[in-house]
Amino acid sequence: MKTKCILAASAVVLMAVGACSPEADKQQTPAPKETTAAAPASVQRGKGEGKITAIDTAKGTVTLDHGEIAALKWPPMTMGFEASADLLKGLKVGDRVAFELDWDGAKGRITRIEALPAS
Repeated sequence: MKTKCILAASAVVLMAVGACSPEADKQQTPAPKETTAAAPASVQRGKGEGKITAIDTAKGTVTLDHGEIAALKWPPMTMGFEASADLLKGLKVGDRVAFELDWDGAKGRITRIEALPAS
């Protein structure tokens, strides 16, 4: 009987030691996941037409009251986008424009914008 108890106790001790070994840690600990900041965001492209409601050259932004952007499944709305000063040169509030943008899921950047002829 003593022998069975000693064997059982030994088995429990070996299992406990095995569970605490560095090898067990490697097996039980999942690999760290990459953070979304490290993973590149997928960029979607869209194009549309709208009216400039604000330009902030100091911040490098333009606000557009735009129509539907089908490629992004967006309804008409007013929103701000990043835009370089070079792209905004010669444009003013009230201009109707055609534009293209890149959307990363959090913010949009205008990649092309041009005034439309007055109607």
